[in-house]
Amino acid sequence: MLLKDALTDAIARLTAAQVPSPRLNAELLLMFTLSCDRAYLFAHPERELTAEEQSRYGEVLARRAHGVPAQYITGHQEFWGMDFIVSPAVLIPRPETEHVIETVVKLIDDGGRASSPGFAGSIVDVGTGSGCIGLALAKELPQAEIHATDNSSAALEVARANAARHQLEKRVQFHETDLLHGLLDRAFDFVVSNPPYVGESEEDQVQLEVRKFEPRSAVFAGPTGLEVIECLIPQAHAALTPGGWLVMEISGTIAEGVKRLLTEWHYLHIGDDLQGIPRVVAAQRLS
Repeated sequence: MLLKDALTDAIARLTAAQVPSPRLNAELLLMFTLSCDRAYLFAHPERELTAEEQSRYGEVLARRAHGVPAQYITGHQEFWGMDFIVSPAVLIPRPETEHVIETVVKLIDDGGRASSPGFAGSIVDVGTGSGCIGLALAKELPQAEIHATDNSSAALEVARANAARHQLEKRVQFHETDLLHGLLDRAFDFVVSNPPYVGESEEDQVQLEVRKFEPRSAVFAGPTGLEVIECLIPQAHAALTPGGWLVMEISGTIAEGVKRLLTEWHYLHIGDDLQGIPRVVAAQRLS
């Protein structure tokens, strides 16, 4: 079978299975199968696929048609210009989470203490998962001291692998613990997190492939979606230096609830993502 015909058939198969963005998925999985880039697909439409390649392509298409996220099939996801290893042990990094990195960098630059490249303070990424937030900050802030926590040993294994492949393993200290337990004797300038924030009552509104394949503990916080954040906020207050910042990813559904939980904090700000949805909250501890 010619490459162009295999791609056409794959698009039709994924469309019939109601997979979002069927062309993008078909191309991504063919690139994975052939270990090539998109330019190669466009430059070699007449290339004949071997029987083995056709078989492998058929297998990954079948998995995608049954809802397995493409990132779990390929084992990779791009975030902040970095290629991250992902597995079903970790949440797949999303573009909107990059707003957390942007917020931290802006707070450093606007704070006048140092420009972001020269910032030498300490940061802890709570619930690090794949390590995407902590490692992106380690890349962006080469002088900073970075810590990352997770209560899943499997997730930390992925995060450590990502640190090693980006040569950042000496820059990030990983801790297997729940939220900030065991770290409250330290003093951090930033506590950052993409915590579970979806309420169980919203489950029907969450994409089926997220509900079925991504780690439930990384998505759902409890009945309201605020349960983990309710625990994290007082711990963050205890762990932050005076003037330190808490920066968290949230959703529009819980934005008002988060505001109520942060009434004793200062300079509370909630920023929207590119779709205009409340996405990142930042609040400062002054005392």
